[in-house]
Amino acid sequence: MARPLIADIDLDALRHNYCLARDLAPHSRAIAVLKADAYGHGLVPCARALAGVAPALAGVAPALAVACIEEAETLRAAGIETPIMLLEGFFEPAELERIEALELWTAVHTAWQVDALLAYRPARPLTVWVKVDSGMHRLGFPPAQLAAQWARLAAAGDRVRDLHLMSHFATADSLDPGYFQCQLGMLNALASELGAPTCLANSPATLAWPEAHGAWNRPGVMLYGSDPLESANEASRGLAPVMTLRSEIIALRDLEAGEPVGYGGRWRASRPSRIAVVACGYGDGYDRHAEDGTPVLVDGQRCRIAGKVSMDMLTVDVTDIPEARIGSEVVLWGQASNGALLSVDEVARHCTTISYTLLTGVLPRVPRRYHGG
Repeated sequence: MARPLIADIDLDALRHNYCLARDLAPHSRAIAVLKADAYGHGLVPCARALAGVAPALAGVAPALAVACIEEAETLRAAGIETPIMLLEGFFEPAELERIEALELWTAVHTAWQVDALLAYRPARPLTVWVKVDSGMHRLGFPPAQLAAQWARLAAAGDRVRDLHLMSHFATADSLDPGYFQCQLGMLNALASELGAPTCLANSPATLAWPEAHGAWNRPGVMLYGSDPLESANEASRGLAPVMTLRSEIIALRDLEAGEPVGYGGRWRASRPSRIAVVACGYGDGYDRHAEDGTPVLVDGQRCRIAGKVSMDMLTVDVTDIPEARIGSEVVLWGQASNGALLSVDEVARHCTTISYTLLTGVLPRVPRRYHGG
């Protein structure tokens, strides 16, 4: 029998989450973010599922966004014809020829990229997204430099078309709106000055800040069913989990009170206990920092990790689930066969991390099994 660990990917849930993002912003078009192998869910299967979404509200099928040209090339090679944006633009001028050939949209965020773009002579003008640093202090032109760079691009109609303004919010997920509102006020002023269509709203802004919805939004982690908000709202509670990381119990151990489990003996039985060994470990991408008490579902019932995660296995206290047996279903996050749910966000908190690292960290040796879409 094959090792039972698998990542089940529900493409209908992906489409549901995309439609939720679209419905929250009916006057915006959506750019679905598929970077990092669609956050670990599979770049091409997710792109194909989204390309088929009925465009009743937005008028068009979604555009897609990736981090680099290699990801875009993978999509084009798979026959994906949907518009694709390079969120970080190009990393060297030589990429512009490939960008043109693949009909990609590109961001620009620094002066050398503008110089390279204006020195290039495409057969048809390129669609360009100008990134401004409104307070994230990562990529983007300082606000004081934006108008000059925008004017250079706007004057080059034989090389550039459809200029858009984009930025990134640092705190749209926070309960404290102060810094977000500062960023948004700056961006609205810049957009008004330039007469620019905007692409500003990431997942938390799409879910919680309709005033940030522009001509385009770019939902990311919310597409995969993870709630990026510090405190869930009505919209985020409607998200459906896309990945279920599922395995089975492969062994059971009965311990006396006081006996340790795992490396370093971090967990010790406080009573006579039954420990289940599960086929999943950090060699599969499950976070080694998971603390004792991290929740899992065994046959749809909540129980907790006991002891440090090993490379290929982890151990769970099933003392209170007497019916647990070898072969019992174990859900590390996602939806159990009986419908019970375990949020990847809850698991991430027990690992002192965020859902992004868990989802993107599931390694290639874990088979993906696709449903729906």
